[in-house]
Amino acid sequence: MRIAIIGSGYVGLVSGACFAQFGHDVVCIDKDPSKIERLKKGEIPIYEPGLDKLVTDNVKAGRLEFTTELAVGEADAVFIAVGTPTRRGDGHADLTYVYAAAAELAGALRGYTVVVTKSTVPVGTGREVARIIRESQPSAEFDVASNPEFLREGAAIEDFMKPDRVVIGVESQRARDVMAAVYRPLNLIQTPMVFTNIETAEVTKYAGNAFLATKITFINEIADLCEKVGADVHDVARGIGLDGRIGRKFLHPGPGFGGSCFPKDTLALAYTAREVNAPQTIVEQVIEVNNARKKRMARKVIDFCGGTVAGLNVGVLGLTFKPNTDDMRDAPSLDIVPALQAAGANIVAFDPEGMGEAGKLLKNITFAKTAYEAAFEADVLVVITEWHEFRGLDPRRIKQVMRQPRIVDLRNIFNPEEMRGLGFTYEGVGRPRPRP
Repeated sequence: MRIAIIGSGYVGLVSGACFAQFGHDVVCIDKDPSKIERLKKGEIPIYEPGLDKLVTDNVKAGRLEFTTELAVGEADAVFIAVGTPTRRGDGHADLTYVYAAAAELAGALRGYTVVVTKSTVPVGTGREVARIIRESQPSAEFDVASNPEFLREGAAIEDFMKPDRVVIGVESQRARDVMAAVYRPLNLIQTPMVFTNIETAEVTKYAGNAFLATKITFINEIADLCEKVGADVHDVARGIGLDGRIGRKFLHPGPGFGGSCFPKDTLALAYTAREVNAPQTIVEQVIEVNNARKKRMARKVIDFCGGTVAGLNVGVLGLTFKPNTDDMRDAPSLDIVPALQAAGANIVAFDPEGMGEAGKLLKNITFAKTAYEAAFEADVLVVITEWHEFRGLDPRRIKQVMRQPRIVDLRNIFNPEEMRGLGFTYEGVGRPRPRP
């Protein structure tokens, strides 16, 4: 199959490399010349484990190429994978780039083509894409499909190559046959293929992310209850997660969800639902609770320090919204760090991959070269992101370099009893506090 992908950002690049690994001939298109030049040189503009090798291998094999040209004329399927950021003012998804891509590719189509929305888009977008193409090029022979992505940053390649399911919204047998051929390697390993109409596929993406965001917010509120009554949220999560109807995933308490998907997708779903008079009150409450939680985490640190952090050195471990990515979009650190600075704290932070991006967003912050350097002379150490390497840190060494052995662990990566036994004053999330 010949595949063109418009947009070489996170979704487009991962999808393109994985489709090429399937054996298809793939061209990734982007208007940013510097990005394309970097990709041609083998430089990957984002951090995603394994992506650099996957791109390099498939470029060498001649299955993957990059261009600024709208090279869609020979493609069997064209995937639109441009950004859909939150629109300022109302929370709706900004579809400017999607519609611009549709208008531009219309005149470049040659022969029958399936135009696929891979970007996360609100219900009704596929129909509008079809209208734009038809209006721009009445003679074009095409179908529109919806094929939402369900990639987790940090595990995107595995998610693409071994997904739980593939959701495809199509409304002609011809388009269904093309999409089945695109995903034939996954059919061979019996991956569930969920074929629906276009609107169903579009809603499925938002519904899935909203449900996961709800699970995270639910366990975070349960964590607050556990702190008040002396229960352990991790035992609670295990106790309910072993129920097959609930499941164990996304029941990990923390400082609130962030990233490129959950914040904007919950907002977009709530907006769309209000537009059609089907308000999603649970989702709207999730948004409100999560935003408040991220802001409240700074207060948790301040209270832990006796009500003030003025003049204190605060070491921060982790800045990205989750581990194994350099993505800072809506990361809890963007609320926590400025709030601590506003309260008078001096911040020294370390993140294995995110300090480059963080430096563009966080001001007056000192970046450390290691986790131990972030802890040096710190009056309190705050864990914001649960990078795996933090779990292997030596608590004794941390204690030796800190000014005061105090830790606020917003990801519960340390064992409370062990840390307190070593002489730390320790605070987790949803964990029992020592009895007086």
